[in-house]
Amino acid sequence: MKTLEIIGFKRANLGKQQSKELRNESLIPGVLYGGQEQVHFYAPAILFRDLIYTPEVHEVDLNIEGTHYRAILQDSQFHPVNEMLLHVDFLELQDDKPVKIDVPVKFVGVSPGVLAGGKLVTKLRSIKIKALPANLPDFVEVNISDLELGKSIKVSKIQPDNYEILTNPSAPIATVTIPRALKSAQMEEARGKK
Repeated sequence: MKTLEIIGFKRANLGKQQSKELRNESLIPGVLYGGQEQVHFYAPAILFRDLIYTPEVHEVDLNIEGTHYRAILQDSQFHPVNEMLLHVDFLELQDDKPVKIDVPVKFVGVSPGVLAGGKLVTKLRSIKIKALPANLPDFVEVNISDLELGKSIKVSKIQPDNYEILTNPSAPIATVTIPRALKSAQMEEARGKK
């Protein structure tokens, strides 16, 4: 798993007014929990770009006034209108404590259904898993090499490796849809056989 460093500063005042003033200066308030104590901090908004606007999962080296914390991004809140980042929550990683996290799905193999003219439609871009920090994968591999036309691959087909899958096993990850032109050709063929 890739590591990203975010440098922050402790917050003295935790009120709405100070949070608003921080955001006006392009600083984002945040909180780190899951360790000995909660740490309230703020950091420049630009540092969160590579963490939030990517499908990848990162471990964060949270450097708050010289104290380093290993963490993962747990939640981020955005403004409902202008979509500016408002607040971030981090969970401190501890080697003996499992964490729950959404991990991106990576497709491997070539689907026979796609080769036959179908279209691969992704239903889930990420899967929720539970694992110890040492076992957190960068992505979950999904093999689509036996995915035929009109068929789906479900979460239950994934073979977990040192982690537990929390997403519903019957949820479809991807489907190969049959295009209209191919459907009508199949119907014509079926009528011709009668």
